[in-house]
Amino acid sequence: MSLIESSKKDHIIAWLAALAITIHIIESALPTPLPGVKPGLANVVTLVALLSWGWRVAVWISMLRVLVGSLLIGTFLTPTFFLSFSGACCSLFGLALVQTLSRKLPALAAGPVGFGVVSALMHMLGQFLAAYWLFIPHKALFHLLPVLMTMALIFGMVSGVIAARVVTNLNSNTESLSKILQ
Repeated sequence: MSLIESSKKDHIIAWLAALAITIHIIESALPTPLPGVKPGLANVVTLVALLSWGWRVAVWISMLRVLVGSLLIGTFLTPTFFLSFSGACCSLFGLALVQTLSRKLPALAAGPVGFGVVSALMHMLGQFLAAYWLFIPHKALFHLLPVLMTMALIFGMVSGVIAARVVTNLNSNTESLSKILQ
């Protein structure tokens, strides 16, 4: 019988995915002022992964959070799952686009807050479009879009600031992080 070898990157993905899933579950229990409006603190983990370990690690964490979180909460393949999944996919697309533009056009380089804002806005846009196309195809729904995008902007800035602090702390404590992962 052969053993599956795991790398430090696998351990990082597992730890960060577990953290994102835990935050996702906690957020699902919080009351919301409007349907679909949550702080998105699990996205902080995705942003930290993107800024510290790259886009592929961020994709793993985001997709594991949506899939495993929905299985644990009991929303897998429900409208809630499809909204979360579409938001995560759009968010990842936005992050990839901004990261690519940042490399090709350094003048447009985004920092943690920029990534947080793009991620939150794209997540909300993805959820909104999925809700419109799949569940509520009514023009009146578009009256909510400015409020939802404003909330996403605010929460995106907060997530970006938190992610920046976490990345700064991780960079100053890389030795202790390496010991944890060994």
